[in-house]
Amino acid sequence: MKKRLLDHINFPEDLRQLNQEQLPQLAKELRAFIIDIVATKEGHLGASLGVVELTLALHYVFNTPEDQLIWDVGHQAYGHKILTGRRDNFHTNRQQGGISGFPNREESEYDTFGVGHSSTSISAALGMAIASQLKGENKQHIAVIGDASIASGMAFEGLNHAGVTTANLLVILNDNAIGIDPSVGALKQYLTNVKKGKEKQDNIFEALNFDYSGPVDGHNLTVLISELERLKTVKGPKFLHVITTKGKGLKQAEDDQVKYHAPGKFDSVTGDIILKEEIIQPPKFQDVFGHTIVELARENKNIVGITPAMPTGSSLKFMMEQIPERAIDVGIAEQHAVTLAAGMATQGLIVYCNIYSTFLQRAYDQVIHDVALQNLPVIFCLDRAGLVGEDGATHHGVFDMAYLRCIPNMIICAPSNEIELRNIMYTAQLGLDHPIAIRYPRGRGSIIDWQQPFTKIKIGKGIQLKMGKSLAILSVGAIANNVIEAVSRCERSNLISHYDMRFVKPLDKNLLHRVFKNYKEIITVEDGVLSGGFGSAILEFAASNGYSVPVKTLGISDTFIEQASVKQQHQSAKIDVENLLMYFNTITLRLE
Repeated sequence: MKKRLLDHINFPEDLRQLNQEQLPQLAKELRAFIIDIVATKEGHLGASLGVVELTLALHYVFNTPEDQLIWDVGHQAYGHKILTGRRDNFHTNRQQGGISGFPNREESEYDTFGVGHSSTSISAALGMAIASQLKGENKQHIAVIGDASIASGMAFEGLNHAGVTTANLLVILNDNAIGIDPSVGALKQYLTNVKKGKEKQDNIFEALNFDYSGPVDGHNLTVLISELERLKTVKGPKFLHVITTKGKGLKQAEDDQVKYHAPGKFDSVTGDIILKEEIIQPPKFQDVFGHTIVELARENKNIVGITPAMPTGSSLKFMMEQIPERAIDVGIAEQHAVTLAAGMATQGLIVYCNIYSTFLQRAYDQVIHDVALQNLPVIFCLDRAGLVGEDGATHHGVFDMAYLRCIPNMIICAPSNEIELRNIMYTAQLGLDHPIAIRYPRGRGSIIDWQQPFTKIKIGKGIQLKMGKSLAILSVGAIANNVIEAVSRCERSNLISHYDMRFVKPLDKNLLHRVFKNYKEIITVEDGVLSGGFGSAILEFAASNGYSVPVKTLGISDTFIEQASVKQQHQSAKIDVENLLMYFNTITLRLE
């Protein structure tokens, strides 16, 4: 059996030993390798298939890692990883103890900058290029960015600065007209016109002082290599516009680019997604949000939904399909999304601003300055709160309770199940005096019959889930389900009371006074960081009120948690059912 070219490629220097005529065959093998692994191990498929030729051309032309290659987001970096020493362990991608799903500086010297969020590559590459200038080095610096990411404000800030430097920077626009969902906005239309030869205005990138070339076919290796070789000799900031097809080489991935961005398991030969056994399951929290906002918006014409580039991931797509005039995708622009929501709120609209918890970090100033300072009742729906699994450290939503709790006027609610999520969404549109952040996790909840009649929730009110005599457990959010199971299995469960606090801010102080006066010990459980989080709020309450009852806080310690399943990450943080059970048994034995 003829050995594959790919079997000989351990590092880019091996790639550079090939004749250029061999590269199309290698591209075919690299695509097949990615498809075979991702079909069974899952991951981000479409983006990496779309840049196979570009990846080969970059490592073939440039002297990586001496020349520095920076990928934006990193969804498209699988081929890069396979060619840079990680072919034989690529099957561990996104798994506990395996390689990261994104470029990671600790993993390889070829991963020159850690990524995961969008639109960072130009600024990072420019920083490296200026550093090389200052040190008198002669290096190439290449930022590869997609058409959805380049529309973000940070990317334009980088372009704006780069254009007034003499830095040796090459920005490559990987233009496939789609991010996770189809790209939106005026820049998308501009790029479409450029591709079709219709754009008669001054080239926007030339106006920013870049040496612009393109558009070129991103799947033609001969053209790519020739142009990259030419650009190596051009001084100063350069811009190459490359046209690619997301999912290239797998028909289904080309035809349904949204679904095959990260399709789950699929047949590597036919490309068909392997459907899971059809059993009745609780809904995904994101779908509870998506269906509920449609239900509310039909009754209240002042309701508007906003998402920054995640209509499918957040399920705002349901509203976009059914009430499109009041559902807005602003593209990868979290800062704009928040201030847009604030502007709408000043005019009496009820705005549900739906952002992944990890991405709201990008709009922290806007949350403080434009929303909270003006006390505008924007409703932030924070999807993917807590530990999110295989995407790892860049995507966990574990900081939100800590970074929002310190902001005046902010209400923070963490519903423990689908019904509570529905009810707090309903309550928020009845009229609040403050902005509110509603955080909920990735994945499915625990209640199948979730579409119950709406009930108004009293802001800042916790509830008791179980009565016991000696130990009080205070939880917030969906981690309550781990607590409920652990308590039910505890040998001395009669000693345990469990309270779902529901609100991190304001705290239910009346409930807390009763708890501190009636129990011997207290445990707090959260799926957020312990520093400044829910447990910290309980400790502050105890200190300010002179309580000396022992309080143990359980949650995410002062570390970044890497890729694994959510269950494994809970185990790592010791907030899984088994660890909680062990802890509850130990405490209740002492208190018995």
